[in-house]
Amino acid sequence: GMLADFGCRYVIIGRRERRALFHESNDIAAAKFDAAIKFGMTPIFCVGETLQEREDGVTEQVVAKQLEVVLNHAGAESVAKTVIAYEPVWAIGTGKTATPGQAQAVHAFIRQRVARLDGAVAQGLRILYGGSMKPGNAAELMAMPDIDGGLIGGASLVAEEFVAICRAAQQ
Repeated sequence: GMLADFGCRYVIIGRRERRALFHESNDIAAAKFDAAIKFGMTPIFCVGETLQEREDGVTEQVVAKQLEVVLNHAGAESVAKTVIAYEPVWAIGTGKTATPGQAQAVHAFIRQRVARLDGAVAQGLRILYGGSMKPGNAAELMAMPDIDGGLIGGASLVAEEFVAICRAAQQ
């Protein structure tokens, strides 16, 4: 409520730092998602796997569990006015980045999971890539059919890099 009072329109929920450092569970993230909607803000709901989970081949199971808590709690229609961000934990601040194919596969999986409940919502859903998008990979990532943009971290702090990413998005 206080964020809404300050005029915040968007709120990032489920970031890797909150999940890892503060042990924020999927249920807590879903409750925050609900609160954001209740107070008229647009949630940017983050999902993603650790390096160990990727190497173990359980990326889809991890992402599905994170996403389905919200879908089961708030319904598919609730995500129609939100943004989902795929943040592979292993690719943030490590110098590693998911290949466009890896990122596309997870984005398509997210869209398919939502489509199980509501195809129209899934079609209009905005899914961002949040795993170290940089000027050198932005155009290739955003050329993928299910990647609708980027959740830009460190590159947003360097004007030239951020502008280059914005230009890549316009292509």
